[in-house]
Amino acid sequence: MLILYNQYACKDINVMTLSLKEGEKMIIRHTEYQRGYNQLTSADDTNINMEFGIIKLDAKDMVKDAKGKERAILLIQGDVLFEYNGIKENVKRGSFLDENPVCIHLPKDAEVKITAIGDSKLAFQAVYNDNMFTSKIYTQEECVTEQFGKGVMGETSLRYVRTVIDDHIAPYSNLVIGEVINMPGKWSSYPPHHHVQPEIYYYIFYPEQGFGFSCEGEDVAKVYSGDTAVIKGGRVHPQVAAPGYAMYYIWMIPHVPERWKLDRQYLEKDAWLLDNNAKIWPQN
Repeated sequence: MLILYNQYACKDINVMTLSLKEGEKMIIRHTEYQRGYNQLTSADDTNINMEFGIIKLDAKDMVKDAKGKERAILLIQGDVLFEYNGIKENVKRGSFLDENPVCIHLPKDAEVKITAIGDSKLAFQAVYNDNMFTSKIYTQEECVTEQFGKGVMGETSLRYVRTVIDDHIAPYSNLVIGEVINMPGKWSSYPPHHHVQPEIYYYIFYPEQGFGFSCEGEDVAKVYSGDTAVIKGGRVHPQVAAPGYAMYYIWMIPHVPERWKLDRQYLEKDAWLLDNNAKIWPQN
């Protein structure tokens, strides 16, 4: 368990774990995140196979972790000192919209200490993985950023996709993590696709009062800053941001025994949208 240390006290972090029920659409609504680690899902939940939580730190707070799982800890915003394997590295991120992410990647049992230089917010992802590898910080320069939706479908799905860790970058890993910058009024995870792996989306909107809609199969939920969508494997999951509001979300995927590599599948009725020359009214 992540333990919070600060100038006032040393105490266990309050942990909230929610279980995804069979066949249920799950949106974990925004709550006022406490200082320290706020756990939202469990790697022992067979519907999701992945632990996820938010670490919220005030300046001078510190957390330590040596969990028996593979972990990716992504700096959403702030200024922190990572200490691991005898290495100390200060990393900063001023804007989650304008700057690429910084992320530390750790094998099971490897210890990390995170000290906040300034107020900071981080995403924590953990999965079971017996593969041993060297702990590493993925820098902003190493992040793979791609623009999707340019010049197709009237640019109604224009977005930027940032990939930090995937099958190609770290073939020994059992997790995938990245970010999407969803332009205001645009769609992402589009055309609608699905894969056998479950997935988690953690949302932040800009401005803060923004909103969007998260689809899973035929179910649709309105989402706000701080909300988390837990998507079961095999269900399509397009997303859309309301006009006027940028939608940032972190996407996290665990590998599953039935298929290791991520393999996106499209519904037959929507497959025609993959053609860059598709004629769409009123563009015809």
